[in-house]
Amino acid sequence: MADVREHITFTGRVQGVGFRYRAKYLAQHYGVTGWIRNHYDGSVEAQMQGREEDIDMIIQSLQQDTYIRIDWITRTRLELEPKERSFSVKY
Repeated sequence: MADVREHITFTGRVQGVGFRYRAKYLAQHYGVTGWIRNHYDGSVEAQMQGREEDIDMIIQSLQQDTYIRIDWITRTRLELEPKERSFSVKY
């Protein structure tokens, strides 16, 4: 299956619960590249690139975490970043 890139925004209890670092761990586990960062409004924004089913697995795992509560997710497709090789937490 071909790679996709998605811009994803998470709202809910997603800050102060290790969300970004859990997402980074999962992205590395599934071979997904991109980045993630907190927003001032309490949401978390990410761009993830990889197989769609791997991105889905990351989101599913985040939703099952004990401390994280995702109330809403928006997902938008983007063009691929062919030179991207890792997943990072932005500050």
